[in-house]
Amino acid sequence: MLKVFFDTLDNAPRRVFALLSLGCFSMLGFGLYLQHSLGLEPCPMCIVQRYALFSVAVIAGLTGASGKKMAHILGAFGLLLMSGFGAFVAARQSWLQWYPPQVSSCGRDFYGMIENFPLNRAIPMIFKGSGDCSAIDWTFLGGSIANWSFLCFTLFFLLAIVLIWRKTLHGSS
Repeated sequence: MLKVFFDTLDNAPRRVFALLSLGCFSMLGFGLYLQHSLGLEPCPMCIVQRYALFSVAVIAGLTGASGKKMAHILGAFGLLLMSGFGAFVAARQSWLQWYPPQVSSCGRDFYGMIENFPLNRAIPMIFKGSGDCSAIDWTFLGGSIANWSFLCFTLFFLLAIVLIWRKTLHGSS
């Protein structure tokens, strides 16, 4: 099974990037379904995770469109960066869900913070994550949306490491 996986990475990296992009856009679509059909309002940390997921999708899509080895390596580094960031935010939200704060007030929404405060004040407010960020509104197999998001971002991070490793150390084209 691992041999098939590594052979696919070596022989069809563009396909891997395209599937990753498609998977990310599917996850974003599911998030929009949860928001608009089931009425789950995203918290500021959820919004940040959406942006990270969108970034992973775009980076993977653009990288998959290129046939050059250097573009694949740079794209994998971009995936590494954005998936690591997304995993960090999802881990923080999961931690808040497991250990909710005493006082729950989420305050302004993401866009309200960006529009009404300078960036150096808005960013800490976004990552403060209290109130709605600690609420668990939906679960699947015992995991919250933040837990599943962390798992996906971690898998993307590991995939980026494997892609970089296979492209740089093994010199595959």
